[in-house]
Amino acid sequence: MSSGTQQLVGESPQLRLVIDQIRRVAPTEASALLIGESGSGKELVARSIHGGSQRRDRAFIAINCGAVAPGLIEAELFGHERGSFTGATQHHNGVFERAHGGTLFLDEITEMPIELQVRLLRVLDTQRFFKVGGSKEIPVDVRVIAATNVCPFNAVRDGKLREDVLYRLAVFPIRIPPLRERGDDIELLAHHFLSALNASAGVDKHFSPGSLRTLREHGWPGNVRELRNAVERAHILGDELLELVPLSSAMRAVVARQAQPGELVVKVGSRLEDVERHLIEATLHRFQGNKRLAAQTLGCSLKTLYNKLNGYSHAAAAVPALAQQG
Repeated sequence: MSSGTQQLVGESPQLRLVIDQIRRVAPTEASALLIGESGSGKELVARSIHGGSQRRDRAFIAINCGAVAPGLIEAELFGHERGSFTGATQHHNGVFERAHGGTLFLDEITEMPIELQVRLLRVLDTQRFFKVGGSKEIPVDVRVIAATNVCPFNAVRDGKLREDVLYRLAVFPIRIPPLRERGDDIELLAHHFLSALNASAGVDKHFSPGSLRTLREHGWPGNVRELRNAVERAHILGDELLELVPLSSAMRAVVARQAQPGELVVKVGSRLEDVERHLIEATLHRFQGNKRLAAQTLGCSLKTLYNKLNGYSHAAAAVPALAQQG
């Protein structure tokens, strides 16, 4: 593998196609649009493109467009001058400026406010922008890679992505296959994660036969992220022989136990997404709103937690009530 694709683990035809596409586009200056389910490895592919480019020695800056409050994302992208709005107590360089000479990864591009996409299009076309509250146009040299976990054409149809922005970003589209389509890569990845954990802890743990069956039979809706978290959870809980339990099963086991003070209780038959939401909210409550501690406890990244919370805040319908903490 080239220096840009060394972190991509697997031998399936689906992954080999992705690696070939990375090798072809990386040395160019073309914008790329990565399309794949949550947890499938879009940021890793973006970093691989950057690592195989002439910009590899410059900055790689990533921003999740859904993890920044709508009122702040413009300043986060383009920066702001001191006093340009309430709370702007000092000068701030945005991600475009910080990525100068390198690569900017715009994750979940369809979560960017539609009105802000007009400004994005201008930067993509001219490589120049104004800070919020600024009067001086700033030139910038940035390669943009964007990603989405939804069909971009559906996002255009639903008014979440401008069509002109789509075609400007999708000079080179790459589909990232979900883990369930990658066959034997699932077991290769699981052993890769296990080897890294063993090396870090100085131990020699192994998967049980039941865990190997789980690897083959589970659908892995959370993709590589779910698999990595499942291996890490098994490594923490197991001694020498590890029992691999997918997140959905582990969560059901947690919420099905008889409630103790401070624990979450749910009704049998509740939807999994509702259980997940209330588990997240209860964990945040336990840690008094500390998102980093909550993410660590839940076994997910801070970015994933922000994505979940952002989705809840934009939900149109009320979530069915679950039993509260004991």
